Amino acid sequence: MAEQKNTGSGLDTPLGARARLWPRVSPNPDAFGKATEGFARFMGTPAFLVYMSVFCVFWLAWNTWGPQSLRFDSAALGFTALTLMLSLQASYAAPLLLLAQNRQDDRDKVSLTEDRNRAERNLYDTEYLTRELAALRIVLRDVATRDYVRSELRSALEELVESNDGEDIRLRGKAPKRREKVSDATTTLPRVQQERRRPAGDGTEGGNE
Repeated sequence: MAEQKNTGSGLDTPLGARARLWPRVSPNPDAFGKATEGFARFMGTPAFLVYMSVFCVFWLAWNTWGPQSLRFDSAALGFTALTLMLSLQASYAAPLLLLAQNRQDDRDKVSLTEDRNRAERNLYDTEYLTRELAALRIVLRDVATRDYVRSELRSALEELVESNDGEDIRLRGKAPKRREKVSDATTTLPRVQQERRRPAGDGTEGGNE
């Protein structure tokens, strides 16, 4: 029963693919787009206008003053073939220009997206660098800088120089006293020896007498 319901035709069953009378045309979009852009750019150049003007002048002159048997567009009918050809060219030129413009718009969108992403990355990088610099400044507050170390070394050197000068003065003031003491000691030594020698001499002389 369930199989019979599923095989029945209804709105819930999709239709099969129909055979196409004409093959599907799917040109390469990149190649076709490049060709249309090239043609659109050529249409916007002065060379295209010059060539188109020369072609129209030659067409009109040939169909006006050329041999009657070789004319292919009647001047009496207002050059119908030329008008038809120009209108056909205009009808194809407008879609080609629109296609080229659409491709340019797509490229502009891609470039804008890339610029936006690049700007966001630059913003993130600058914010990261700003945070790192702020952290370094906070850390460097408690670290001795080069100027601070130089000032401390300079002050310590000045203190050492001052202390050395004071010690030199003190040593210079004490040095003469030591020399006087030494001189006194050296002068008293002969006197002591003489005094020691005199009693001995007097005794010997008295004894001999």
